[in-house]
Amino acid sequence: MKTTRAWQFHLKELPIMSGSRQRPPLKKPMWIIILVSMVCIFLVAAYIYPLQNSAAAACNFFNSKGCTEYVDVPSTPSRALTDDENYSQVVIREILKTPFIQSKNPKIAFLFLTPGSLPFERLWDKFFQGHEDRFSVYIHASREKPVHVSRYFVGRDICSDKVAWGKISMVDAERRLLANALRDPDNQHFVLLSDSCVPLHNFDYVYNFLMFTNVSFIDCFVDPGPHGTGRYSEHMLPEVEKKDFRKGSQPGMEHGKNCYADEHYLPTFFHMIDPGGIANWSVTHVDWSEGKWHPKSYRAQDVTYELLKNITFIDESLHVTSDVKKTVMLKPCKWNGQRRPCYLFARKFYPETLDRLMHLFSNYTMV
Repeated sequence: MKTTRAWQFHLKELPIMSGSRQRPPLKKPMWIIILVSMVCIFLVAAYIYPLQNSAAAACNFFNSKGCTEYVDVPSTPSRALTDDENYSQVVIREILKTPFIQSKNPKIAFLFLTPGSLPFERLWDKFFQGHEDRFSVYIHASREKPVHVSRYFVGRDICSDKVAWGKISMVDAERRLLANALRDPDNQHFVLLSDSCVPLHNFDYVYNFLMFTNVSFIDCFVDPGPHGTGRYSEHMLPEVEKKDFRKGSQPGMEHGKNCYADEHYLPTFFHMIDPGGIANWSVTHVDWSEGKWHPKSYRAQDVTYELLKNITFIDESLHVTSDVKKTVMLKPCKWNGQRRPCYLFARKFYPETLDRLMHLFSNYTMV
């Protein structure tokens, strides 16, 4: 009450200005409510759809008809691309736009990397018998034309080039094999093998293991030591950053310090392109327990039923880092979420083991 009287008292003393306007009645602040509502909607949308590209975000949020033709514009590279790099980008884009072909007769492509004739061709012949419509064979012979003893290998040599084991030419050979195999749309899975690889199971087991899963069995892990991340070079930028550099064990890797390209190319590539689509372990067993520059090799006297069965029962993948800690990493091998034995194939076997393997094949490959 006192406040009101004081206000009225002072009001009488104020001069009345000529031409003063009366203030119009206030309108409800609807525009403020609408603005706040819009901001809230977009904040919620940004939380639910954390898209990096603004145009893509708008397309996904508003579901515009014009968005059906939207294609991400590639970022400007930090350097001029070579002709081969430009060609590769075009090819990759076209491959990714190609719809998946549901084959009526899905096959496994067996890709053999070899200097010449395959010493275990007779064993593979036994493995393939009776399954002629479920596999295909491709052979890259880097030194001399192979002499074949199995009908499944005759006429399956591809145009090949020289390979220096552990060099980039090894990767070129792998890509050459894959390119030939991809020409057949029925090839749905691709198995890379060296001349020293042998099967550990019968064909039906291998076929079902590979066909009824949706991952690629690529050996891939982080090795912080000199034989892992220590091999990274800044010349790989901008395509490959150090955080993406990975290591694995690939067929044909034999010569210690020279084993760079084939040990890192596929693991790094698959980790960058499809990290959730790889198993991070290989279906080919190799024994590095001797701690040498090359894996353990098996002679004729080493090949026994117990050895082969022991390998087929292994259900953990093993990785050891090359730093001073020598960290051992053991992970269970899981197939469609279930723990299963890891390996379908094994290396490195000398040619002299063929007779022993032929004799034992029917026993150790029984499911």
